[in-house]
Amino acid sequence: MTEATMNTQRKINLRRFNFHVLGPLLALIALIILGALLNPNFLSYGNVTNVLARSAFIGIIAIGMTFVITAGGIDLSVGSMAAFVAGVMIMCMNALIPAMGVGIPLIVVGMCIALLTGFAAGMLNGVLISKVKIEAFIVTLGSMGIYRSLVTWLADGGTLSLNFDLRGLYRPVYYDGLLGISWPIIVFAVVAILGELIMRHTAFGRHCAAIGANEQVARYSAVNVDRSRTATYVLLGTLVGLATIMYVPRLGSASGSTGVLWELEAIAAVIIGGTVLKGGYGRIWGTVVGVLILSLIDNILNLASIVSPYLNGAIQGVVVILAVVLQRERKTAD
Repeated sequence: MTEATMNTQRKINLRRFNFHVLGPLLALIALIILGALLNPNFLSYGNVTNVLARSAFIGIIAIGMTFVITAGGIDLSVGSMAAFVAGVMIMCMNALIPAMGVGIPLIVVGMCIALLTGFAAGMLNGVLISKVKIEAFIVTLGSMGIYRSLVTWLADGGTLSLNFDLRGLYRPVYYDGLLGISWPIIVFAVVAILGELIMRHTAFGRHCAAIGANEQVARYSAVNVDRSRTATYVLLGTLVGLATIMYVPRLGSASGSTGVLWELEAIAAVIIGGTVLKGGYGRIWGTVVGVLILSLIDNILNLASIVSPYLNGAIQGVVVILAVVLQRERKTAD
């Protein structure tokens, strides 16, 4: 092969890589332009902040999912886990009112309970997958059913509601913020920045990519595969707890229908953002873009009344399939 041919091939590969990297950003820009053309209220402050705040829950979870998928795993239980964490949090806070009274300390205790419950749920998934050597798909599919059933049982088939006075005190965690930016958006931004730093500039991030690319080679390279893989599920579970902390003050309740399809949205955002489904490469900022793309699609469909909102889940499923197909075609081309 001549040097000219090699240079041409490098340029072609570079263009492919750049398109793969910039593709989600271009899609996001196109959606923003489309939304603005379809509805003049699309770019209003109220609509933009509403879209960002509502996407924060999925965004926080999707960042944790990025680490899990980068390490070659999957978690189908995050939506059910969020419902269970919310239910446990609400029940514990209501039960502690006689002892602690309605106040800020009780809300802080509730937040700690949510984080610990998410941590424990993630640890359970991680141990079963890494130590017991059960396939991640089977473990998280099973835990998805367990968590959903547990919260339905705790609610006796109905809804677990936070104490009315406590709900009023807790509402600012979702509806208030700093400098006009609500707390869920701020927390999402902070988690995204930290996630990007961890993925790109720490040994843990490199280990996740190494495990997802080739587990055996990672073991030969002195990577503690079991510990790192377990840590990804623990991180995801903890972030589910954090997302639940932001979600509970929005409605003040939890039921068997809480968090339905959250796992689909989180996985879709990760894949759309460029993280390889089979592992080995992850991109946090791409996941953030993926979350925004899904949120804007949902928002545009609702504002423009193009299709029924009941079909949003179907549209997200189609987007996931297309993203995986595009990944496969890129690999084939490479």
